[in-house]
Parts: sequence; structure tokens; C-alpha cells
Amino acid sequence: MSLAHPRSFQLHNHEGQDIVKASPTEQKELLRLQALDIKLQQVEHQAKALPQHAELAELGRGLDASKTVLTGQVGEVEDAQIELRRIESDVEVVEKRIARDTERAQHTSSMKDVHALESELTALGARLAALEEIELAVMERLEDKEAAVAETESERADVAGRVAGIEADRDALLVDLNRQLGELARDRVAIVSAIGEDLSGLYEKRRVAGRGNAASLLRARTCSGCTMTLTGNDLEEVRAAPADDIVFCPDCGAILVRTEESGI
Repeated sequence: MSLAHPRSFQLHNHEGQDIVKASPTEQKELLRLQALDIKLQQVEHQAKALPQHAELAELGRGLDASKTVLTGQVGEVEDAQIELRRIESDVEVVEKRIARDTERAQHTSSMKDVHALESELTALGARLAALEEIELAVMERLEDKEAAVAETESERADVAGRVAGIEADRDALLVDLNRQLGELARDRVAIVSAIGEDLSGLYEKRRVAGRGNAASLLRARTCSGCTMTLTGNDLEEVRAAPADDIVFCPDCGAILVRTEESGI
């Protein structure tokens, strides 16, 4: 990139202040540089403020919360499974005892033993019925717990699908925004290289001091940065300054770029 009327400028020291001289053409490049910096800030802010970021953060919090719920539900399923296995073991023990006593009753000739076995078989039958009732209740509770786990897992899968879709949208937007940032950065490097270190250095100092507002067009005697109009001695000083002098807004400190629109 080249300027229409390139010229050198000098940095002098005058009463402790840096004084830079630059051609009007070079000074106008500062406006392009300022516009690029504003655009860079806007695109960077846009990249950080994409609505997908907030959506993903909210969905992430929901997934974290549902993970805690799911962990609790899985624990309840495991507890119910342990309880069911214990009851099934008790049922198996009672059934074996019933089978053994039934066989003994069928092969004994002692009426006394038969009566004792029948009494025990009655108690075992009652015990078995109670265990089977408990077993049925635990199985139903286990089914409910497993259904709750399945529902939570399904909900999490749906959210994960939404997250994937939003991430894809976000990434597509970021690709375009990063492309814009890359192009703007390249243009900025070209301008900075063209105007040289001294003028670009002064611009950077003003950009830091002015919180981003480093160069402003003087239009109709008004600074386009802070919208303050030059009057009195300030206006006379700007009028009297040679075209290659760098002048500053007395209110915001931005470099004032004078053109045919300046009205001076």
C-alpha cells in the first residue's frame, strides 16, 4: 500500500512534548486507521457477544444440573436393585426350605413329624407370600426409578443435540467474524507501515489516552470525536498551524485531521 503523496515527518522535542509533522495525506490515513480500529472493536465485541454464547452457557448449566439429578436417580436404581437381589435371595431360601419340607413330609411315616412339617410349611408359605408381595413392590419401584433415569437421559440427549446445533451455528459465525478480523488486521498493518513509526506511535499514545478515540475529522470547526466546536484561541491556533503540523482537539485530545470540510 502506498500513499498518494508520501513524505517523511520528524519527531522533535519542544517543552517536553513530542511534535510530529506529517503531510495532510498522511494525516488523512489516520482517519482510515481510526475507522479500522473502531471496526475491529465492533467485530471483536460481536464475536464475544454472540447470542449462542449465552445459550450454550445456559444449556451447560442445565446439563450440569441434570447430571446431578441423574447421578441421584442412578443411585436410587442401584439401591433398588440391591434390595431386590436381597429379597430374591430370601425368596429362594424359603422356596428351597418349602421344597425340602414337602419332600420330607411325603416320605415320613411319623404323624408327629407330618404335623410339625405341615405347621412349618404353613409358616413358610405365609413368609413366601409376604416376600413375594415385597418383591413385587420393589420391582415396581425399580421400574419407576429406571423410567426416571431413561427420561432424564432422553432429556439430556435432546439438550446435547441442541448444544451441537448451536455450537455449529456459533462456529460458522465465528469463522466469518475471524475472517473479517484477519482482513481488518492486514489492512491496519498496511496503513501503519505506510505512515511510519513516529506518526503511528503518536496515534497509539493518543488511542490509549483517549480510550480508543485517537484521530478525529475536524468538520465545520467541530471535532467529530467529542462533538465539541473549536472557538476563540483554540480555533485561531488550528487556523494558524501549517498543514503538516499535527494539531489536537483541546477537549478530547484526539489528533484533529483537517480537510476541506473543516471550515477553517
